Amino acid sequence: MRTTSRTTDHPTTATDPTDPADPGRRTGLPLPALLALATAVFVTALTETLPAGVLPAMSADLGVGESAMGQSVTVYALGTALTAVPLTAATAGWGRRRLLLTAMLGFAAANTVTALSTDYPLTMAARFVAGVAAGLAWALLAGYARRLAPPELQGRAIAVAMTGAPLALSLGVPAGAFLGEVLGWWVAFLLMTAIALGVTGWIAAAVPEVPGRARGERTPVLRALAVPGVTPVLAVTFVFVLAHTVLYTYIAPFLDRRGMGGATDAVLLAFGVASLAGIWFTGAQIHRRLRALTVASTLLVAAAAAVLGLATGSAAAVYAAAVLWGLGWGGVPTLLQTAAGNAGGEQADAAQAMLVTLWNAAMAGGGVAGGLLLDRLGTGSFPWAVLLLLLPVLGVVLAARTHAFPGPRPGGTG
Repeated sequence: MRTTSRTTDHPTTATDPTDPADPGRRTGLPLPALLALATAVFVTALTETLPAGVLPAMSADLGVGESAMGQSVTVYALGTALTAVPLTAATAGWGRRRLLLTAMLGFAAANTVTALSTDYPLTMAARFVAGVAAGLAWALLAGYARRLAPPELQGRAIAVAMTGAPLALSLGVPAGAFLGEVLGWWVAFLLMTAIALGVTGWIAAAVPEVPGRARGERTPVLRALAVPGVTPVLAVTFVFVLAHTVLYTYIAPFLDRRGMGGATDAVLLAFGVASLAGIWFTGAQIHRRLRALTVASTLLVAAAAAVLGLATGSAAAVYAAAVLWGLGWGGVPTLLQTAAGNAGGEQADAAQAMLVTLWNAAMAGGGVAGGLLLDRLGTGSFPWAVLLLLLPVLGVVLAARTHAFPGPRPGGTG
């Protein structure tokens, strides 16, 4: 469903098969463009989560405790949560490619400062700037992918673009943890700068411009809350991400207390590889089974938390839990963004902006809540907190069966 202006910063001709303004020309997935978007997602997701893999080394070098260093995830999330909606409104008329290029350059600058800083407040300021760049990127990436594909392939287009997130978790964070041990955590952030600059060139070369909204087509972002189905999706987003972040941000100290401090990279690798399998299956089935997949994801993450909470002395159980966690979490970004877009209809962009805001507010809350749990109850409380939070998630998904998380759709493969 298109609600955008047909005027682009770089107009295409009527015979251009990549023209996103001509749905009749879009007969398949534009893989080079979608893979560029997936790499942008990789940069965004890895910048967000990289501290989880190098938290002890960062805290030691900057002279602060692990819970204080964990707030580098919190302040990043606050940067996104506080700015996503106003920046989305302010840049609604910008071409999507122009806006994404701006975000990628913001990541390059913020990661460079993070790598070179020896001052905790400066590091936190750089992380806040990275969060602002993330707000710009996350608010447009899913919608961008949708608009590059024909209607029957839009769910799969989002899944392709979102592969960058599990790749960041499966390869990026473990690689960052390894580099942190061998060369220093700051090397991983400098590498992120290089990747951000590389994907900037790729986007400029391979991704067609998609216009923003003309002034007369813009509507207040909060109006999307009145659309049936949007509020349940946003509620599930906030609580599910809060549960995930409580554990993921502090996975290194959690494993250290279990005597597995040296296996953080391996556990994150198991989690990430399972996430890839989760997003692959989600992309194949999301068109018809959005509801069932969301329920399954919730139950898998809950099962992983239960295993981590009960099997305190078994490394094999930790790896099994990591696999369950990854299988459940891998498809969650695609599921929730697709649900928000479907429920939002004409207000899909506004629904996505609010989803990004709540996603990162939940990340900020997870960083703070996890830090409090770490200081007061210890890492053993993390799995039980996750389980407690996932109970209302499951309840809302099961109840919101009409507009937010509808049942099976007949026909089509998505």
